[in-house]
Amino acid sequence: MATQKKSKNDFYWADDKEPHFQRRQDILKAHPEVSKLFGINPNMRYWTVIWVTVQMTVAAMSYQLGWIPFLLVTYFVGGTIIHAMFLAVHEITHDLAFVKKTHNNILSFFANIPMIAPYAMAFKYYHGIHHWDQGKDGEDTDIPTLGEAMLFKGLIGKIIWFVSQIFFYALRPIMVKSLKVNKWVVYNFIFQITVMSTYFYCVTTFISGEAALSALLYLFLSLVFAGGLHPTSGHFISEHYVFEEGQETYSYYGPLNLLTFNVGYHNEHHDFPRIPGCRLPELKKMAPEFYDHLHSYNSWVAVNWRFLTDKNVTLYSRTKRENPTLKKKKVLEVAAQK
Repeated sequence: MATQKKSKNDFYWADDKEPHFQRRQDILKAHPEVSKLFGINPNMRYWTVIWVTVQMTVAAMSYQLGWIPFLLVTYFVGGTIIHAMFLAVHEITHDLAFVKKTHNNILSFFANIPMIAPYAMAFKYYHGIHHWDQGKDGEDTDIPTLGEAMLFKGLIGKIIWFVSQIFFYALRPIMVKSLKVNKWVVYNFIFQITVMSTYFYCVTTFISGEAALSALLYLFLSLVFAGGLHPTSGHFISEHYVFEEGQETYSYYGPLNLLTFNVGYHNEHHDFPRIPGCRLPELKKMAPEFYDHLHSYNSWVAVNWRFLTDKNVTLYSRTKRENPTLKKKKVLEVAAQK
């Protein structure tokens, strides 16, 4: 566990390395058979195609629903599928659907379709940093900014942030660290714009303009629900918010893992990002002595509730590590102002 220190209205600061690298080495030494779990999940590609097809079909047909059925379907169907696709992109980002990186990138474009805006390749860039520089100040964009933590305080502040957190997850990375634009980011943008334009053109032409507007609203609200009020959004909070001092990553072993490609096995995932989610439960069974003593959860809803109502858990409840480059830059900026 990390050696952590925390001041009031500040993050936890760790003076050691993130815990996953060393635990990975220890597990492989104690259980070399774990390496047999490495590989891909070929079923990922089929589930991605099925869920995207269902989501886009329901969106096109949603104009036939009254307002209450529309909201219920959007929340339970749309929100669930969108969150599943968030985590499909997450899994594919680790190249766990195909052997070839190119094939994984293309599949992530397809999983990205219902999310309206191009997202997959930007997520791949920032998520890689989150793994390799976990908690590093100015690098790990999974951590709320100081401005977020200062502004969204108390029950009301946390509720506002929680409901709209999908927008913070979308915008925060580019505010903290510039996106490295490569050909795949450009391809993602072109693909998403082309597919969405074609989709709405076809819905308008073959059904109606009303159906196209309803589809857009359905997809947008599905995105908002999935990133905030939906039970599956509990993984955003449960993964790294410090509920037990000294531990910075937490696993969830409840039933919603069935809808989220086992992202709840988060300590296991960070220890072995090359093991697909479908085999992470096997990892835990192989090496129980490394996981059973760690604090974990069985309810994402309970995690969300505690986050909102516990005054001791705030947006500052994340573990950070100093970035020597960023620290030196700040010192130079202060010196220049004198």
